[in-house]
Amino acid sequence: MELEKKQLEKRILVSQRKQPADFILRNAQVADVFSLRWIQADIVVTDGIIVAIDEHGLFEAINEEDAAGRYVIPGLIDGHIHIESSVVTPSEFSRILLPHGVTTVITDPHEIANVAGGKGIQFMIEDAAGCEMDIFFMLPSSVPATTFEHAGAVLRAKDLEPFLLHSSVLGLAEVMDFPSVLGAQSDMLDKLLMAQGANVKIDGHGAGLNSEQIRGYRVAGIQTDHECVTAEEALDRVTQGMYVLIREGSVAKNLRDVLPAVTPYNARRFLFCTDDKHLDELLVDGSIDHAIRLAIQEGMEPLQAIQLATLNAAECYGLSSKGALAAGFEADLVVLDDLESFQPVAVWKNGVKVAKDQRMLSKKTMNPSPSSSITQTVSLPSLTADDFAIPFTNTGLAHVMEIIPNQLMTNKRVIQVPVENGVFIPTVKEDLLKLAVIERHHSLGTIGLGIVHGFGLQSGAVATTVAHDSHNVIALGTNDRDMIVACEELQRIQGGYVVVQDGKVLASLALPIGGLMTDRSAIETIEDLERLHTSLHTLNPALDFHLFVTLSFLSLPVIPELKLTDTGLFDVNLFRHIPIQAGSMD
Repeated sequence: MELEKKQLEKRILVSQRKQPADFILRNAQVADVFSLRWIQADIVVTDGIIVAIDEHGLFEAINEEDAAGRYVIPGLIDGHIHIESSVVTPSEFSRILLPHGVTTVITDPHEIANVAGGKGIQFMIEDAAGCEMDIFFMLPSSVPATTFEHAGAVLRAKDLEPFLLHSSVLGLAEVMDFPSVLGAQSDMLDKLLMAQGANVKIDGHGAGLNSEQIRGYRVAGIQTDHECVTAEEALDRVTQGMYVLIREGSVAKNLRDVLPAVTPYNARRFLFCTDDKHLDELLVDGSIDHAIRLAIQEGMEPLQAIQLATLNAAECYGLSSKGALAAGFEADLVVLDDLESFQPVAVWKNGVKVAKDQRMLSKKTMNPSPSSSITQTVSLPSLTADDFAIPFTNTGLAHVMEIIPNQLMTNKRVIQVPVENGVFIPTVKEDLLKLAVIERHHSLGTIGLGIVHGFGLQSGAVATTVAHDSHNVIALGTNDRDMIVACEELQRIQGGYVVVQDGKVLASLALPIGGLMTDRSAIETIEDLERLHTSLHTLNPALDFHLFVTLSFLSLPVIPELKLTDTGLFDVNLFRHIPIQAGSMD
């Protein structure tokens, strides 16, 4: 307390020019995100806190730097991301995005929680603790996502509640299981009441929900939605009092479609998020900086886009000292040469310069290795061709999943598929491939099978343990043999990505932390990712979308229309399993 009192005394005295500041960034074009204007001023910092925006050059400091008239904006905030989808740990993720000006993220660790439960959440919190970036957590609300699949863990309110005591935990993460909410099921009510009792934020997940269903979400205390894919959906959510997180990730690229909903009158109810974004794209494009660039290209006034990415996000999640450049706010500063390219040339975190010219200035520190309960999570049965057989008793009329590149949703189609000797035969000519989801957590031996259209593989197979949200093994192939080889390789490397052709592994990326993340650096990992992408083009030379990220969402039974879990083909609109074989009336 005495130290805090001395710090407060120092900040006040510096603000009144009775003591020199620690640091001044002089000659800056300062973004005023409250009034949407630029101010020519010096930014005065003490103890990592801004104590003045000095328009008259009145302050002195121990250290100074000249911004030379460049633009300076608050640190960017990602309102919703699953760090696991970057395939690197929180500590490595921090070092990737700080040079892009992203100084704060709100993450939902439900990917690793679906694999390792509370131990997975604890690992993420501990790994994030030493990061220079601020990483806040929302507690997974839906582990498993539904009761129609097998995950690695089950988390109830009593399992989550102890985490609310942690200073980095802000609330309850995206409530995905909408039937449990709208049906007022007991376990879900316990989680909602837990969050409401702690007076914390509750995130929504309104994929495909109509206005009446959103009304039920609002009554339940759910305050945000990041699943809007149209401007009309976004306006409905805002009208009902929600914050809308405009998403631009690796698969779900919704910014251009949702942005027309934003007006000068309702803009304060919008912010940006990435949800899921892969390592290669993060390294090249960044995340929230990329969303701002796109928004400006689409015609949004730059300061308005910056406000969404800073002040709006901070206020949405109750981060009262973040999101603005003004006295009393944290000195998270991003310096830009121009607003078109939006490339940060320097980044300060809490008044300390952490990145320059897109590079971190500090060396990475070593974090403790995760326990075997986190790194030994793949347990597959011995597989044969019989396990992948899809029988038909009709002429081959089938429910087929059709992917939509760069979207999380799929289409449900009824198609005549090739059948020989009573079983489905994949055909590259008609682009009808075999899909399998295999339980990998508890050696249950459950395998869901389906038929998918849209991937365009001409040969071989791919498989991964990154399969939202239960993260069982998902395999896609033109033939059973290659699918089996791919699964066997996943067992050997304890999770990751595998590409196989003619019985040979062309490329793989091991992700031993929960089958989701690597313990290696981003630079080392990107080399394996590049080999994966090259090998994918061997299987489909015309590939023009992110195949593995698209594949990873085909097992998520809460986003329409048709998905596959380890227990079978799932119709999300009907919210029940359906047979692969279709009837004449389908």
